Amino acid sequence: MIEQIPLDSDQAVGFKLSGKLHDEDYKTFVPLVDAAIAKHGKVRMLAQFHDFHGWDMHALWDDIKFSTTHCTKIEKIALVGEKTWEKWMASVCKPFTMAKIQYFDVSQLDAAKAWLAQA
Repeated sequence: MIEQIPLDSDQAVGFKLSGKLHDEDYKTFVPLVDAAIAKHGKVRMLAQFHDFHGWDMHALWDDIKFSTTHCTKIEKIALVGEKTWEKWMASVCKPFTMAKIQYFDVSQLDAAKAWLAQA
């Protein structure tokens, strides 16, 4: 499931990802990102993982498509997680985007938001 997290800036979009992601999640998530991009040109994104179990095959394809079509439109990505593999995922994502990516532990959620807000 993907739930929107309210952030202080409308140039930044935030989402909590939990459980296993499905195609329907991307049909909700992508239009919200696209709307922010249409308004600002580039966006900053917070992705908080909570009890995250990955993607089904269709959602994995959706994620690959999203990454390739949005790689130049996202300026910064703050990944907030609870598990070692989620920290590792931040390193794996770097070659696939032009965005600056930084990982934060769940206890550092406020620091992640502050990092997104920095110029």
